[in-house]
Amino acid sequence: MEGVFARLIAACVLVTSLAGSADARTTRHRATAPAAPADGPTLLGNFREWSAYSRGDGDGKVCYALATPKSKEPARTKRDATYFLINDWPGRKAKAEPEIVPGYQYKNGSTVSVKVGSHEFTFFTKNQAGSGGAWVLNTPDEAKLIAALRGGATAVVTGTSRRGTQTIDTYALAGVSEAIDKIHADCGM
Repeated sequence: MEGVFARLIAACVLVTSLAGSADARTTRHRATAPAAPADGPTLLGNFREWSAYSRGDGDGKVCYALATPKSKEPARTKRDATYFLINDWPGRKAKAEPEIVPGYQYKNGSTVSVKVGSHEFTFFTKNQAGSGGAWVLNTPDEAKLIAALRGGATAVVTGTSRRGTQTIDTYALAGVSEAIDKIHADCGM
């Protein structure tokens, strides 16, 4: 597992760079979060494979649960930091919004598959400023995905890079429920 300090720095950079970068397919993804304050995120706690953070205040506050993959395939593919996040944005009234950060730009028009046990979910992709991100395609599936994550052992994320490389990232789900509960409590959601 990466060190807590490394996660904290990466999470700080991640939230600053991705705030409001989701596709405008749904109302929840249209609003751009206000600029985050210069200080870094606050660690709310480590919960086995997941960590919880908050950043900002008022309408600009965001709380997020974060994990790094336990395995990445192909193992030798060069990528930036890779994360699975669950975000609470009280100012946007967005609770438990799942997000994938693959560490590369996605192939244009591609989707991402997230499998948890026998459940499979489709995410849409968007590239911005040299990075990619993915969000649940059908907003009603967000609650189903969160329930599956809470009851599952692993989440397997499959995506395709701009260069056509298929990646498969496996995330352990130990501690995800506690991390989600912590962000909900801290953000009042």
